[in-house]
Amino acid sequence: MRHEIIRVLMSIVLFMVLSSCNEKAAPGTLDNIALDAFDIVDLTHALDSETIFWPTSPMRLEHKELSYGTTDAGYFYSAYTLSLPEHGGTHLDAPIHFSSTGMTADQIPIRSLLGRCIIIDVSEKAQSDRDYKLAVQDILDFEAAHGRIEPRSIVLLRTGWSAYWPDVKSYLGDDTPGDASRLSFPSFGAEAAAFLIEQRQVKAIGVDTASIDRGQSTDFMVHQVVAAHNIPAFENLTNLDQLPQKGAFLVALPTKVGGGSGAPLRAVAFIPRY
Repeated sequence: MRHEIIRVLMSIVLFMVLSSCNEKAAPGTLDNIALDAFDIVDLTHALDSETIFWPTSPMRLEHKELSYGTTDAGYFYSAYTLSLPEHGGTHLDAPIHFSSTGMTADQIPIRSLLGRCIIIDVSEKAQSDRDYKLAVQDILDFEAAHGRIEPRSIVLLRTGWSAYWPDVKSYLGDDTPGDASRLSFPSFGAEAAAFLIEQRQVKAIGVDTASIDRGQSTDFMVHQVVAAHNIPAFENLTNLDQLPQKGAFLVALPTKVGGGSGAPLRAVAFIPRY
C-alpha cells in the first residue's frame, strides 16, 4: 500500500506542474483520477478570533482590514494585515523551540513533514483522566493490534480534546490570562516520546491538544526529548477521529518562517479508499 500511496501522490504533484503550464485541463484528467483514490481530511483549526494561544503569550491573533470594497477602477478588492504568535492554533514546534542547536522552522526538511500517519487513540483514558500521559505500554498495545510502528512514521496522539475547541477553559483546563500554572489536558509522556524516537525512529509527532507535554507539566520533558533529536512536532490538531489508526498519509506543511521556533501549520491526511 505504501508504494501505491506514493505513486498516486506523485501523480498529484505531476498534475499540478502540468496544470501550471496549461490552465485548460479538462475535467476527469489526472487531478480527479488521483484525488478520487483518497478521502481527504483537514486536520487544521481555522485561524480566527476564537483561536487558542498559550496563556502566557503576550498577544493574540490580529487580522486587520486594509481595504475592502469596490475600487475607483470598478473592481472588488480586499486585503488585510496578519499578526500572531508562532505558537497558537494548529502549528508546528520547530526543534529550536527547546534546543539551542535545533533546526528552525525553515530548516526542517520537507521529508520530515510528509509520511505514513499512525494514530494512537487514548481518548477513553483521557476522558477518565484529563491529565493522562501516553505510556510506553499504550504504544505496545497499539502494536499488538496493528503491527510494529515502521521507521520514519509520523505518530499522532488522539485524545479527543479537539471536541472542546474553542472553549478555552474546557480545552486548557483553565482560562486565567497570563497564567499557565493550572492547565490540565492530556498528551505524550516523556518515556513514550523517547521510545517512539529512539526505538521506533519516528520522524515527527503530533497531538490534538495545546502541547506535546500534558497541561500539568512544568519541565516540558517531551519537548526537550523531541527537540534534542531534531524532531518536529504538531500541536492543536483536529479531526483525528476521522483517520484510521494506520494507513493514512500525512502532509503537514508549516509557513516557512525564517529562524522561527514555530509556525502556523496546514495539516491534511490522505486516506486510500481501497
